[in-house]
This record gives sequence, structure tokens and C-alpha cells, in this order.
Amino acid sequence: MLGDHTPLVDAAEMEALCRFRAGWGYPTALLCTYGFFSSVKPLEPFLIPYLSGPDKNITAEQVNNQIFPVWTYSYLVVLIPVFLLTDYLRYKPVVIFQGVNLLVTSGLLLWAQGVAAMQIMEVFYSVVTACEVAYFSYIYSVVDLQHYQKVTAYCRSVQLLGYTVGSVLGQLMVSFSLMSYQGILVLNLVLISIALVTSCFLPMPQKSMFFHRKQGVDDAATSPPVQTNIAACNNTASRDTGQCFGVLLRLWREFLQCYSKQLLYWSLWWALATCGYNQTVNYVQVLWDHVGGSQNFAIYNGGVEAVSNLFSAAMAYAVGFTKVNWATWGELALGSFSGLGAASLFLMTFIGNIWVCYVAYVIFKCLYMLLITIAMFQIAADLSIERYALVFGGNNFVALVLQTVITAIVVDSRGLSLKIIPQFIVYGSYFTGITILFLLRGLYTVVSTRSRTNVSQTQREDALDHPSARRYLVLLVFPLMSSALSLLKLNTK
Repeated sequence: MLGDHTPLVDAAEMEALCRFRAGWGYPTALLCTYGFFSSVKPLEPFLIPYLSGPDKNITAEQVNNQIFPVWTYSYLVVLIPVFLLTDYLRYKPVVIFQGVNLLVTSGLLLWAQGVAAMQIMEVFYSVVTACEVAYFSYIYSVVDLQHYQKVTAYCRSVQLLGYTVGSVLGQLMVSFSLMSYQGILVLNLVLISIALVTSCFLPMPQKSMFFHRKQGVDDAATSPPVQTNIAACNNTASRDTGQCFGVLLRLWREFLQCYSKQLLYWSLWWALATCGYNQTVNYVQVLWDHVGGSQNFAIYNGGVEAVSNLFSAAMAYAVGFTKVNWATWGELALGSFSGLGAASLFLMTFIGNIWVCYVAYVIFKCLYMLLITIAMFQIAADLSIERYALVFGGNNFVALVLQTVITAIVVDSRGLSLKIIPQFIVYGSYFTGITILFLLRGLYTVVSTRSRTNVSQTQREDALDHPSARRYLVLLVFPLMSSALSLLKLNTK
């Protein structure tokens, strides 16, 4: 009898499996698995001690002035091509390509020797960074609109969890001497291999935001005119290479229409602050090595990164529960908190104590994550997902251009080639400039908003005090009172 029911059970299980694979849960689970294992990087908080230690025997000055700048220059070169190819190839191939480049990066860190090899490693890692857009865009092409908020939260949370787990894992291995740096890299290769295999099972999207949009009735009804034109030519764009130039032209026009006056200031802060944040995060380990090395201090970089990630997540999460009129107070908040970030950088620079450096870094990172979350929300609230993708890419590209200029002038050995302390003085001064700019703009916005409110209130009061207005009120109220008295008499009878 049991054998008679087995085919029915198998059929039911297969049907449930097919429904799961056809739904939003299957690609989300696979992408989150990939995001987690690709983000667990236990060696990353200890990259400077590893490169400057006996394994690689590279000086801190070479790392600072010759190796790290290569990432910035390479990232600038590959960002736009990868952004366009991500959409044209429909995300999945670029996600797999990111995993391959991660594997090559870790392999070069493990086996290659010399400054030139580490510069090549930075080129591959810049491709990994540029491919992040595929990770965050893929899920929108395979799930319905009503699931966007949920899957976005899952993908971002899992990636943050991976960074945190990697930092804690690395800290434990270093503090208790459980593994050498090379052993940690071997573990990293295993984790990346799991991520790469997982990415191969991702379903291939049938559409993308720009080059492979599916034009439907609802889409045509809700899309802006320029987006409708883009969608109309997308079916042929994938087949005819010449049509791609038309799509790119329309994308450029769409991009120019994204920036209203209000969004322009939020985007300006996004680009300026992201440039300074990336520059600080890229070189903070060199500062820690400079300060902690002079004090013969045990390395707690992994623990600090873990704490900063958790606190940053809490700050970003808390933004969703704050009820503030950001249109009025947002620019003032950007200026004020940027000032606190500048103060944190100056503390890291001048105090010369590793614990102060650690605490100031956590504060700086939390403040940036708080403000960038507000900026993203303010910009996304007024844009479609397609236009938001354009603004996201545009803001990050401007930030990268600024970062490249700063790197070439301040860091590169062919520029000023400043040591790490003067570098952080420059970064603190940079955020001070952002603070002054947005404090002035924020004060202007608050004062002008209050003035408009007072003028509107005064106009309403003047309108009520005007003789003609009083006559209209009498003419309006008198018939109403007469009608009320008439009804009262009828009720009395």
C-alpha cells in the first residue's frame, strides 16, 4: 500500500519544488548565499600587516603610495563599461564574473610576490568592486515589484552579515593564533569557491532595466515618455548592435532629467561624502599600522570592523523609524553630521592612540552610513527604479572621479606622495569643507522655508481682514444662519 502512495508523494514534492523555483524565494536564497560567502573576507582587516609582514615583505610606503592607488584608477576605468555590460548581459554572467575575479584576487594574494603582482591584484579587485552593481540589480529582474523592499533588505543584510562574520572570524584566528595569514587566505579561497558554484545556479533573467525591458500594458501606462521610448527599442537593441547607441543616447537624456534642484544637493553630498569615505576606509589600516606599530599594540582590526558594521546597520535601521521633515532639515543634518565625521578624522590623526583611532573610526563609519541611508531614501522616493539606478551609478562615478583626483595628487608616488598622517589631515579638511558647504545651504533652506510659511500665514490673515472678504463672509454666513433658524422653527412646531 505504501508503494501505491509513493508516486503521489513524489509528484506533490516535485510540484512544490517547481513552485518554489518559480517564485521569488529561490533566486533570493541563491543570491543571498552567494552574497554571504563572497563577503566573508577574514583577511581583509589584516591586509596591511599581511603585505608588510614576512610573507610579502612590502613596505607600508609601497602599499600606500604604489599599490592601493592602482585600485582607484582601475575602478574608474572599468566602472561604466561594467555598469552597461551588467544590464546588457542580464546580470547573471557578471555575478559569475565577479566570483571569478574574487578567486583570482585571493590567489594572487596567496601565491604572487612583489609590488607589480600586488598592483595586478588591485586591478582584479577593482573589477570585483565594479561588479557589485550586478549583485544588487540582479534580484529586481527576477522578482515582482511587490517583493522589492523585502528582497533588498535580505540581500543587504546578508552581505553585511558576511562582512561581520569575516571580521570576527579573522580576529579570532589572529588573536588566538589559530591560523597563519596564508591559512586564512586558503579558507577564503574555499568560501569564494562556494559562492562561485552557487552563482552558477542562479536563474537567468529574461529582462533587464534598460536593454531588455519587456513592454507591457501596465509598463506603458506607468513609464515616463522617455522610458517608454527606451522600452520600445529594447527588443531590437539586443539583436542589432547599432540600436545600442540609440539606447545609450536615450539613457543619457533620461539621466539629465533625473536631477531636480532638491535632488541635486542630496546627490552632491552623496558624491562628495562617498569619495571621502572610500578614501578613508581604503587607507585607515595604514594609519592603524602606523599608530599601533609604534606602540607594539595587539591588532584588533577585525573586531573594530565587526563592531562598526553592526553599529552602522543599527544606525541605518533606525532611520526608518525617525519622523523628520528631511526636505527642510536634511541639508542641515548633512552638514552637522559631516562636521562630526571631520572631527573624528582629526582625532584619529592627532591623538596618536590606537584606541582613540578605533573608536573614532567606528563613529565616522556610523555617521556616514546614517547619512547615506537618508540620502538614498530621499532620492529613491522621487524616482522610478530605472532612474534611481542611473542616479546611483552617476553619483558613484562622480565620487570615483573625485577620489581619483585626490589619489593622484595626495597619495600617488608620482604626486605629492604624502605620508599617512598628512593624508588624514587632508581627509579631515575635506570633510570640513563639506560641513561648511552644507551647513550654509541647510541654514538657507530652513530660513527660506520658515519665511515662506510666515508669508503664507500673513497672506491668509490679510485676506480675512480685507473688507471685501468680510462682506463675502457675511453673505456666506447669513443664509446659513437663516436656514438653521428656519429648520429650528420647523422642529419646534
